Amino acid sequence: MPSLYEQVGGQRFFDTLVERFYDGVADDPVLRPMYPDDLTEPKRHLALFLAQYWGGPGTYSEERGHPRLRMRHAPFVVDEAAKDAWLDHMTTAVRDAALRPDLETALLDYFGNAADFLINSAS
Repeated sequence: MPSLYEQVGGQRFFDTLVERFYDGVADDPVLRPMYPDDLTEPKRHLALFLAQYWGGPGTYSEERGHPRLRMRHAPFVVDEAAKDAWLDHMTTAVRDAALRPDLETALLDYFGNAADFLINSAS
């Protein structure tokens, strides 16, 4: 069976998904302060990570090593508000892709679990 990466059209899908996601982040009062002024690198990193996770090339790990999601997010306060904002923007980005229901569900389930996993603060 083809990977999700292949089923959604490869890297182009993840690049577009990440662009849609960051369209929401760009004006979000909770999330925007966590990112650098120039979003070029965060966009690239996220798109490469997601492509690799879903069966695409290992470019992310080749360039950045093991993902270590908790460690990479440790410098930031990720509370329920941040998680909810992040997940809202990612959910919108996924739904705007108009994928088959099974692919949309797989992505949204993953993002929901990942967002919960990254909570590191009760504040």
